Amino acid sequence: MSIKTQSFAASNIGRVRKSNQDSGYAGYNFFFVADGMGGHAGGDIASAIIAQGVAQADRVYDNTDQAAESVVEALLGANSKLADTVADHPELKGMGTTFSGIAVTGDLVTLIHIGDSRVYMVSDDQVKQVTKDHTFVQRLVDTGRITAEEALTHPRRSVLMRVLGDVEISPEVDTEVFKANAGDRWMLCSDGLSGVVPDEIISDILLNKSVDAEEATELLIYEALEHGAPDNVTVVIVDVLSPSVQSEYVAAPIFVGSAENEVVISTKRGSRLVEIFNPKILRDLLVRQPQDAQFAVESEELLERIMNETRSKVRWRRIRGMAIILLLIAGAGFAANAAYDYTQTRFYIADDNGYVAIYQGIRESFGPLHFSHVYQRTGTLVSSLNEYQQQLVDRSISGDNLQDILTKLSTLKAVGN
Repeated sequence: MSIKTQSFAASNIGRVRKSNQDSGYAGYNFFFVADGMGGHAGGDIASAIIAQGVAQADRVYDNTDQAAESVVEALLGANSKLADTVADHPELKGMGTTFSGIAVTGDLVTLIHIGDSRVYMVSDDQVKQVTKDHTFVQRLVDTGRITAEEALTHPRRSVLMRVLGDVEISPEVDTEVFKANAGDRWMLCSDGLSGVVPDEIISDILLNKSVDAEEATELLIYEALEHGAPDNVTVVIVDVLSPSVQSEYVAAPIFVGSAENEVVISTKRGSRLVEIFNPKILRDLLVRQPQDAQFAVESEELLERIMNETRSKVRWRRIRGMAIILLLIAGAGFAANAAYDYTQTRFYIADDNGYVAIYQGIRESFGPLHFSHVYQRTGTLVSSLNEYQQQLVDRSISGDNLQDILTKLSTLKAVGN
């Protein structure tokens, strides 16, 4: 039985990046995201070449085996084009891209994945990540060397083990087949979303049945921007509908991100020298840029090096935490001492066991803590004062300083006599 789909795709450069290295595609039966790597070396070019090349595999397939074979073949062909591009333009050496996509065949969905972009399936009111990141940090999590929480902030979380690009001649691509049911929702995204927005917020939006694919996509990108958007963010959402559902939606294949543009590679001598005087470039140099993804060949040595970095980071985090706590304690102590010293510059007149007395400090207290003491007890009985004066003493008479309170005491005694 066939199903109907309704989809939407959008991409945003984010708040920090200078260019959009993401690409996305929402077509008839094929949907994907690609996150370029290489920074100035051509991450945007890599994702665009892959996207525009692989999108040609968007057609009706007889079965999932045929879909997987055709898409992987298109990926490898586009990958060869990346290698040829680097051969013609050596300055682009090291560029590459992730790729995560789904192809719909009848009521089945074929997953094709390489890198750390992600695919989520929403079914039976549950959100499940159906891809596994091809990163060294994920490998450390899988082997129990670090926790998933530590992986979120690990300094080497952007080191990829598998990507498309001139770094991999024959990349290994994951494929898997899933059953698609009416009411399911699929979400594909770059790590500009999954690495920034908390899982619970992503889940809340994806599980909201009152918003369609377009609104859900826009809400997810909005959340990425609200959380600082340190990277490009690309989202593709595909809703699965029953064939009997009537809808005005008409599929119209679209590219988003870098793939929207024609790939033109040009090299200008001295352009970097000219750009340095551009205020925008100067701002970009002063603003800390997010870490670019990198490719590295898997090895036990690198895993151990990354593990050591994890231990070092955890150790320094504990040291920083202890230092902050000590500073806060010291600061609180200093503030408390300064506040107490201030209270001791104040004086007031009040009752001390039936006698008029001068107190140093303030009358207010905090639980068992008191901030005043008897400075001078006079021989004047409170009962010897008239009713109005007794009320004043009972409420206490404040003074700006000791001289002021002595003057008020003299006045009080004079009137009392």
